[in-house]
Amino acid sequence: MPDRPEIVCICGSTRFVDEMSAANRELTFAGVIVVAPGVFPGAGDHEADELLTEDRKTALGALHLRKIDLADRVLVVNPGGYVGESTSREIAYARAAGKPVSFTDPILSEP
Repeated sequence: MPDRPEIVCICGSTRFVDEMSAANRELTFAGVIVVAPGVFPGAGDHEADELLTEDRKTALGALHLRKIDLADRVLVVNPGGYVGESTSREIAYARAAGKPVSFTDPILSEP
């Protein structure tokens, strides 16, 4: 028996806020520690949109990589198979770190 619950980092486009929330809820109910994006620009959070400068966007991207470092594995939330540029970088980072990566939907093309 593990000494702590599994830690999963959710990755994916922030346009999929509802799908990420559902994945977070499902994993949490299963006893998993979830780390995920905390800011969802362009998803109706107008305050976040106003506060998101290029420097903040860069900092949030680096912060998400640290979340991947904490995780045992990565779950990519990719409705319809969509994987964008930022998510592709996160997948490559996770794989380079030896983290297993899984997807909620079949991917359109391998990142």
